[in-house]
Amino acid sequence: MIRIKAGVPRSRRPRTNSRPGRRALALGLPTVWGAVAVGYKFGCPLAEQTGLGARIVTSAVFFAVGTGLILHVRRALLRELRQARMVAGAAQSVLLRPLPPRLAGLNVAAAQLSADRGASIGGDLYEAVATEHGVRVVMGDVRGHGLSAIGTVAAVLGSFREAAHDEPELGRVLGRLDRALARHLRERARAEHPSSGQDPDGPVAEEFVTLLLLEIAADGGLSALNCGHPWPYLISGARVEPLSTADPLPPLGPFPLPTDLAATDCGQLLDGESLVLFTDGAEDARSPKGHFFSLPEALREAVRDRPVSPQTILRAVFTALLHHTNGRPTDDIALLVLHNERQPQRPFLGARGTARPATTHPQPTTHG
Repeated sequence: MIRIKAGVPRSRRPRTNSRPGRRALALGLPTVWGAVAVGYKFGCPLAEQTGLGARIVTSAVFFAVGTGLILHVRRALLRELRQARMVAGAAQSVLLRPLPPRLAGLNVAAAQLSADRGASIGGDLYEAVATEHGVRVVMGDVRGHGLSAIGTVAAVLGSFREAAHDEPELGRVLGRLDRALARHLRERARAEHPSSGQDPDGPVAEEFVTLLLLEIAADGGLSALNCGHPWPYLISGARVEPLSTADPLPPLGPFPLPTDLAATDCGQLLDGESLVLFTDGAEDARSPKGHFFSLPEALREAVRDRPVSPQTILRAVFTALLHHTNGRPTDDIALLVLHNERQPQRPFLGARGTARPATTHPQPTTHG
């Protein structure tokens, strides 16, 4: 997270240009060590002797010089690694920004587990926003890894954050995301092959995105559009079951969307129920013996002790995942949990016998 300190304005703060000093230090230390070694070899009479004592001293001098050079290089590499991780963390906080703990009466928690050790950003994407149309959520998985996948994630999330507020229908939100992905792939293909001078007919044909769009209305009504993504799990008490068994649409990218994009009616999210959205890396995770991870069983184990919160569900599932894979997952895994804590409005009898909605008490923003 990027923090701006209050105080003296940035334009009036004295700037110390330390980069030339660091460069001089980086070049100067190896030069000094080399000068010490050369000076000892050609300027010290002891280095010209062939006795055992002289050889031991000479070996000690060159060992010290070599050790100093190695330590200097190691410190420089660690400094560059720390800086790269800081940049990656800042980029992730902008791309996959932390979700608020509460969103329109829903308790929210999300986390991501990267398959690459030390990696901060992968091909998984998620976002949840409260709009006048309801709480809208997206969970997706971009094929591949690396910078190309990050660019695709940025294009899809940027389009969703705008379309979720602008479009009244979920199908039109999906259409905006599909057009944004197609435009991003065309621009990327044009940048990768600038000599053609024309738009490619099939830009990056192997690129696709599995995507789930979910809308939670004020009364808990659920509607969804699924493009090749796993259906979420609905947790009601100790029961864990898929939210829907409807056939999904094809992933975004390779095929055009159908003209009729009617959202699937998925019932209602009642008070106390939870939804668990995830990427396919969770159910595709294998043990060293090749057994697949059972996400429903892990969720049943997580909600066995009541009460539960999205945070405890995430901790339990990721702990079970790491134990199942022996701490070495082969794919990125993202989980997003939505727990309905909206208090149902109960009418009470007014002064003249009229029914009035009860005043809703403010909800806490933190949970123990």
